[in-house]
Amino acid sequence: MQKPVLVIMAAGMGSRYGGLKQIDPVDEQGHIIMDFSIYDARRAGFEEVIFIIKRENEQLFREAIGDRISKTMKVHYVFQELMDIPEGFQVPAQRKKPWGTGHAVLSARDVIRGPFAVINADDYYGPEAFRLVYDELMNQQGKESGEAASGQAAEYIMAGYLLDHTLTDHGSVARGVCTTDASGNLVSIVERTKIIRTKEGAAYSEDDGKTWVPVSPDSVVSMNMWGFPESFLAHLWERFPRFLEQELEKNPLKCEYFLPFVVNDLMEEGKARVKVRVVHDVWHGVTYAEDKQEVVDAMRALKEKGVYDGLGSVTK
Repeated sequence: MQKPVLVIMAAGMGSRYGGLKQIDPVDEQGHIIMDFSIYDARRAGFEEVIFIIKRENEQLFREAIGDRISKTMKVHYVFQELMDIPEGFQVPAQRKKPWGTGHAVLSARDVIRGPFAVINADDYYGPEAFRLVYDELMNQQGKESGEAASGQAAEYIMAGYLLDHTLTDHGSVARGVCTTDASGNLVSIVERTKIIRTKEGAAYSEDDGKTWVPVSPDSVVSMNMWGFPESFLAHLWERFPRFLEQELEKNPLKCEYFLPFVVNDLMEEGKARVKVRVVHDVWHGVTYAEDKQEVVDAMRALKEKGVYDGLGSVTK
């Protein structure tokens, strides 16, 4: 049985926060958010991690985390590069922005062998999410070949968070608001690019803040924590040229190939179903510079409760 591997998307720079926020320490021992995620993943069962980074940041990542983690987990580095696009396409002049989360995962296509989980480098997900996703991926082993042979939809996993557990007091956030059916399967993800906390709970805007629409703080949202079989990579690669054909003309410098969009298309075509496992841990992240102290305080509180007593054993 192939153990799932952990894929960490760390090629993006924090434009709103400023700097390479993925390697900014969040405790007195110098741990970064990824240390906590990798520790949670390791005790859930993951033994192998793939870092998706920019080539020019490789040495920074090795020094900040990779060299330490390699003592307890198998570590790979892959590079998300603008030139890694299908034959027949050209990178637009002046484009510097990466191609998005779908392309980031494709960057690891030559390393991934078997089921895998995907997370963002700069998000704290909590122990529950890693346990749920790892266990689901293990349970699904053996089912994928049978589903392919019978023409059934492949099964993916998404860790869903309560919206109220993912908001910041310092500005707006972008979240994929999910709709699920009675069985907990994903029906759709609607990308809300501007959501804020309000006195009544939460609200989103579709017109750059001119008007606000209330949204339940108990809504389930995606924080880009997924579990996929290896076959998902073929879908990503197959659909990438279609994305480039449609979007390069509209927005050549900023269009992005997002994972949720591909998942949504596969669901609509009946080729995939997504089991949503709702996580009740509180998400933490540094969207804005002002969030940093809140993350530091949250990590300190979790350590005082004993949640991370063994952190040094994996991240030393």
